[in-house]
Amino acid sequence: MSTQKIGWGILGTGRIAKTLAKAVQASSTGELMAVGSRTQPAAEAFAAEFKIPRAYGSYEAVLKDPTVKAVYISLPNHLHAEWTIRCAEAGKAILCEKPLGMNFPESMAMIEACRAAGVFMMEAFMYRCHPQTAKLAELIRSKAIGEVRLIQSAFSYNIGEAWENIRMLNSAGGGGIMDVGCYTTSMARLVAGNAIGQDFADPIEIKAVGHIGERSRIDEWSTASVKFPNDILASLSCGTLMNGDRTLRIWGSKGNIAVPNPWFPGEKDNQIIVQKDGDTTPEVIKVDAPAALYTVEVDTVAAAVHGNKPQAPAPCMTWADSISNMKMLDAWRRQIGLGFDAEAVEGMKATASGRPLAAKAGHKMPFAKIEGVSKPVSRVVMGSMIYGLGEMPLTFHMIDWFFENGGNCIDLAYVYGGGQSEKAVGQWVKARGNREQAVILTKGAHTPQCDPVNLTKQLHESLERLQMSYVDLYCMHRDNPEIPVGEFVDVLNEHKKAGLIRAFGGSNWSTQRIEEANAYAKAKGLTGFTLSSPNFSLATWNGPMWGGCITASDADSRAWYTKHQVPIFAWSSQAGGFFTGKLTAPGAASHPDWYVRDSIKTWVNETNTKKLARANELAAKKNTTATQIAMAYVLAQPFPTFALIGPRTIEETRTSMLGLEIKLTADECKYLNLET
Repeated sequence: MSTQKIGWGILGTGRIAKTLAKAVQASSTGELMAVGSRTQPAAEAFAAEFKIPRAYGSYEAVLKDPTVKAVYISLPNHLHAEWTIRCAEAGKAILCEKPLGMNFPESMAMIEACRAAGVFMMEAFMYRCHPQTAKLAELIRSKAIGEVRLIQSAFSYNIGEAWENIRMLNSAGGGGIMDVGCYTTSMARLVAGNAIGQDFADPIEIKAVGHIGERSRIDEWSTASVKFPNDILASLSCGTLMNGDRTLRIWGSKGNIAVPNPWFPGEKDNQIIVQKDGDTTPEVIKVDAPAALYTVEVDTVAAAVHGNKPQAPAPCMTWADSISNMKMLDAWRRQIGLGFDAEAVEGMKATASGRPLAAKAGHKMPFAKIEGVSKPVSRVVMGSMIYGLGEMPLTFHMIDWFFENGGNCIDLAYVYGGGQSEKAVGQWVKARGNREQAVILTKGAHTPQCDPVNLTKQLHESLERLQMSYVDLYCMHRDNPEIPVGEFVDVLNEHKKAGLIRAFGGSNWSTQRIEEANAYAKAKGLTGFTLSSPNFSLATWNGPMWGGCITASDADSRAWYTKHQVPIFAWSSQAGGFFTGKLTAPGAASHPDWYVRDSIKTWVNETNTKKLARANELAAKKNTTATQIAMAYVLAQPFPTFALIGPRTIEETRTSMLGLEIKLTADECKYLNLET
């Protein structure tokens, strides 16, 4: 490792900032260069105490300091996202105090910013960097007590009536779960993961109860019962107004382990007590560290930065580990009914970076024109089935990221989430104030309410949910061949003339019916269907996942769209994730998610297995992935196409959109489609 010391900047001047400052002073790898506070006097007092050369009355000034190479973010939870993202954009390595963010969606935005900037970032669970934790993981993985059955993990303290302390403020993301419950979840996941041969495990089920203070509006004490894979159970407890035993206990099929000081192990003589069945006395394993706890953490950051690594190795908190931990904290809070002010629509007026929403310069998104719509339409369209009023942080952070990276079109439907998706997206558009930049596609008249009367009723209700006076694109969700096509064309033209829709078409309409509709419209001097939204993908389905669905992936349909140049908004453009290989992975058929199981039934077949092999072959030549090849295939057709995607994470969105950078030739498309 390089002997050059890393210049540290610290954001914040609280107690934990002082702890880290002392750790940097004691290290041989770092030196304190700057501190930033909301006020100049506070920064100067901190700088004087720790002999820091530069004190700034703002956080931004620290990021502009060229001597600062790494930044420790000791700010309250609700400021972690903004300053992590800004640190990343400034090219600084980041040690962010735990928990990483306010919730899982916010944490995704933070990690993607670090990935884009190519900077190091680690969530500051200092105990994960200590040799005691590495030794514990080794014992669990080697089956020192057989198969793990139960994990008992607790961390609590009694802060007293310190109602203004940030740990007691809902507005700052306080409470026991966020402040110390995060330790218990991170430890339980670490132990359960190593028990099954992984770095961490995701919980299968969590049940929790807790006390939410009337004055604080945060959890003042809480417990959770958790089930992990292999039927590993965990009992977790935490609190800010409750003292308790912090000993970690792990019970196995052949013994048990106790760790008296799991969270704050010292430099010398740390103990892991292993009691094996049949032994009269326990084995006491002593673990030393090369330095004090927080200095070990500082040195861990230095080692990764000098090694040009964006993450420290497990058992330190990797990005995937941090994301998993945030999901578990969200689930725990959801169980006890705890939400934060910052998670309400009013609390998300700005993006995760704290700045107004705007597309980044140099994004790769291509656009195309739809007749009747004055705005350009992004050729990747964000699906909305997972959005709802109960998931507003997910809605906001996912769509924010999509728009920042050039996307502007969102696909909705009257039936999605019982109307919750339209309401959630409508709230997002209103909060962002970008109605004239957003392209809204919604659908109505789904079977069995596929008729002109219900179409009209549902369109008005969709507009009310969206809080909009018009939608840019409107599609009939299904067709009803028993109704003459002219009746649909007439009513859609009425709504277009009234200004309620700008352009319309059919989702899951056959090419024959679209042709009939457009012939009728031409004869009557009306507007016809200017878009279509069938399934279109490189993959060939076994049959429709949902009743009444139409695919345009067959040769005859492709020939028709090529001839008539009707734009396709292709749903399931990536075949439910088939090209990731996850649908054919061992155990996929018993996946707990119904969508995954149904996708397997729809897309797993011999033909698609051959197409996947060719996609992988081509991906290897182009230094990309099969999923991105599948996206590129959809967009490379000789007729206008728009790829509808349904990602559940920002990472899935990002990896899908990398397909925009792949250009396929006509011959390559034929090869992928098994035509050559």
